[in-house]
Amino acid sequence: MPRSVLVLNAGSSSVKYRLLEPESGNRLAEGTQERVEDAGDAVRTVVRDLDGDLRRAGDVVAVGHRVVHGGDRFTAPTVVDDDVLAAIDELAALAPLHNPAAAAGIRAARAALPGVPQVAVFDTAFHATLPPAARTYAVPAPWRERYGVRKYGFHGTNYAHVTREAARLLGREPGAVNLVALHLGNGASACAIRGGVSVDTSMGLTPLAGLVMGTRSGDLDPSVPGYLARVAGLGPEEVDDALEHASGLRGLTGASDMRDVLRRRTNGDPDAALAVETYCYRIRSYVGAYHAVLGRLDAVVFTGGVGEHASPVRAESLAGLETWGIAVDPGRNDAGTSEARFVSPDGATVAVIVVPADEELEIGRQALAAVGDADGGRGGHGGGDG
Repeated sequence: MPRSVLVLNAGSSSVKYRLLEPESGNRLAEGTQERVEDAGDAVRTVVRDLDGDLRRAGDVVAVGHRVVHGGDRFTAPTVVDDDVLAAIDELAALAPLHNPAAAAGIRAARAALPGVPQVAVFDTAFHATLPPAARTYAVPAPWRERYGVRKYGFHGTNYAHVTREAARLLGREPGAVNLVALHLGNGASACAIRGGVSVDTSMGLTPLAGLVMGTRSGDLDPSVPGYLARVAGLGPEEVDDALEHASGLRGLTGASDMRDVLRRRTNGDPDAALAVETYCYRIRSYVGAYHAVLGRLDAVVFTGGVGEHASPVRAESLAGLETWGIAVDPGRNDAGTSEARFVSPDGATVAVIVVPADEELEIGRQALAAVGDADGGRGGHGGGDG
């Protein structure tokens, strides 16, 4: 009988779920609980509503949970026990919107499905391979050593999926590809992947750094909060909230959805035109920087809602890189399809690829691997000192 995994992605305002067979990718049930006030209550509702599907699925071997921040302790998918759950609670200081929801979801799933192993899959884990020079901030030692101030990176679960899919399209093993991957959604990041592993990424201690996002600023002069405190009397919480929720595309145009911004640009809105130009300029600067980091580059990969569907963003982000062998084919780029595909011309030195995001499938695969490792006596607690 095929082995099944229930995947739960508990966020601050919604809970996504999918019951699937990770080895085949077969989806048995899926959906989203919206406008969630308590992630634990939402997970209990999901499990109750899926009772018939869970019975029909037969061998449900794990529940896989997306956890945004694993700090430097968790560097692999980890079977949850009380100590792991307590550590996820402690890491809420680094992800205050996300880790508490994940922990509440795990507690609810443990109670509702007491005989099924719970597996935490961490967004930060894919970036555990960052070399010291890439992950270290040049700040005082107590900040680094006592408070864990360093680059962690995010979107790692999808980057693992993207690496696997891009390698398949290129006809290579994941360990043989060098990629610049661009996860462009409401949150957005870039990742340099050498030999299938992360060697640099644009997000940092938190998901605020790097690319321009829907409501987040991305890279910013670190002195801005202090400057605003002096000249505008703004406190740290006000600045944090504005950089997280009122910046990015929203700060430039009043709209956080790239579809709206592109529509307004088409209608002649100069603020929207500047926003798209700024957004794509930031992406292009990271592609160039990460090409330099990697040396050999096999492909630029777009993923996430904007990366998959906004063909103008793909074209404009890579405009001017043709002399590096990076270009999009207009016909392929504008083709409306949801499949993983090439959008570069035939014979391009560097492929340009679109890969639909699928964190749920990757969480299912990693959860299945974690319980397999635990059953094999190699230990399911993937926490380490990475």
